[in-house]
Amino acid sequence: MPTSDIPCILVIDDDHSSLSSLQDVLQQAGYRVITAQSGVEGLERLTDSMPNLVITDLRMREIDGMKILEAVRKNRKDLPVIVMTAFTSMETAIDAIRNGAYDYISKPFKLDHLRMVVARALEQAGLRKENRLLRNLVEEQGQAEVVGRSPEMVEIYKIIGRVAPLNTTVLIQGESGTGKEIIARLLYKNSGQTGPFLAMNCGALAEGLLESELFGHMKGSFTGAVANKVGIFEAAQNGTCFLDEISNTSMALQMKLLRVLEERVITRVGSTETIPVNVRVIAATNQPLDEMVKAHRFREDLFYRLKVVTINIPPLRERHADIPLLLDFFVRRHAKAASKEIGIHEAVYDFLSAYPWPGNVRELANAVERAIALNSSGILTMQDFPDQQNKTAETSSNKPNTVKPLMSMAEKEKEYILEVLSTVNQNVSKAAEILDIDRRTLYRILDRHNVVLRNPQHD
Repeated sequence: MPTSDIPCILVIDDDHSSLSSLQDVLQQAGYRVITAQSGVEGLERLTDSMPNLVITDLRMREIDGMKILEAVRKNRKDLPVIVMTAFTSMETAIDAIRNGAYDYISKPFKLDHLRMVVARALEQAGLRKENRLLRNLVEEQGQAEVVGRSPEMVEIYKIIGRVAPLNTTVLIQGESGTGKEIIARLLYKNSGQTGPFLAMNCGALAEGLLESELFGHMKGSFTGAVANKVGIFEAAQNGTCFLDEISNTSMALQMKLLRVLEERVITRVGSTETIPVNVRVIAATNQPLDEMVKAHRFREDLFYRLKVVTINIPPLRERHADIPLLLDFFVRRHAKAASKEIGIHEAVYDFLSAYPWPGNVRELANAVERAIALNSSGILTMQDFPDQQNKTAETSSNKPNTVKPLMSMAEKEKEYILEVLSTVNQNVSKAAEILDIDRRTLYRILDRHNVVLRNPQHD
C-alpha cells in the first residue's frame, strides 16, 4: 500500500512513557504515527501533518486536550479525536464527548480495546468523508450531462467518492456519448488537487504530433519545431491528465505512457533529459481493452497499470429511469440559452424513455437542443423529435408482423385514460368531463394504476 494511503495518527501526550508506548502499539498495527510531547507541539503538528485521527491526553500543561479538541472542531470538523484520561478525570472525558470527541480511552489502556476504538474511528471518518463526497456529487450532477439516480449511476458516484481524493489511476469505459470526460472532471473536481485538469483525445492526432502534445519537444527536434514545447504531462503538474480514447495509441507510445505511470518521469521529443512529473492519469476508452490485449493490439502491462480502478458507464438504453431526468435537465439548459419558456408533453417522456438512444446522452442532448431551437409552440411534442421517430418507424418496419397481444380490461382502461389526458394536455378537469366522472374518481383510478401526472392542469 502506498504510504499516502496508510492512515496517519497524531498522538499528543506530555507523558513520554505513555507517548512511546502508544506509538509502538499503533505502528505495530500498521498505522503511520506522528507524536507531540505537548499541547503546543500538538497544535503545530495538527496543521503541518494533516492526520486522519488525533489521540490526545486531556490533562496537559499550557494547552490541554480540551483546547486541542476545540481547535480540531474549529478547523477540521470531520477529523475524529480520541481523548485519553485517567479514571480520576472521567467527568472531564464525558465533557469532551459532549464537545465532539469521538471516544475516550482510560489509562492504563487495554491494547485490544485501543485497537478497536482506533479502527472504528478511522472507518467512520472514512464513511463520513465518502458520504459527503457522494452528497456533493449527487448535487453536482444537476450541472453536468451525467445526470441520473438509477442504481447504476449511484454506484458510479460512490466509486468517485471513494477514489477522488486519492492519486489512483482510473480507467473509464463506456460507449461514445456516455459522458466519460465528465466523469473524469468530477473525479478531478473532488480530488483537492492544486494543478490543472488537462485533456487529450488520443484518437484525434497523428502519432508523432500526439507524442509531442503529451511529452513536449525540443527546438529543432523535427521540422516545424521552432521552439521548445511543454507537453500536457509537464503542464498538469499536481493535477490530472485525462487521456481519452487511449485504445487508439500505438504500441510504441503505450510503452512511453507505461513509463510515466511506473517511474513518474517523461522525456521530451528530441531530448535525453528526464523530467519528474506528479500527475494523476485518468484514461478512457470505448473499446474493450481486455480483448485488444488478447489480440496483441494493446500492451498488457499498461492495461493493468491503467485499470487500478475501473468505472464502467452504462449506455443510456440500460438506464431508462434516468432519461426523464436528463430530458428535464437538457430542456432547462437549452430553453434558458434560447430565452424560451418550454414545456414537455407527457407522451414525449414515454416515447423518449422507450427509445434506445444509440448515440447515448450526447444524442439526447443534441435532439433536445434541435427541438427547442425549432419549436414555436412552447410545448415539446413527439413531432419535435423527427429523427427518433423515423428510426423507431424503421425499426418497426423491419420487424416481422406479429399479432398484437390482447389486453385486460384494466390495461385498456389505463391506456384510454392516458390517451385522453394526453389529448387535453394533462388537464384533469377536461379529462374527467370527457370520461364522464368527477376529478376525485379520476385521481383514484390513476392511483390504482400507479400513474403519477407530472404537470396536472385544472380549469
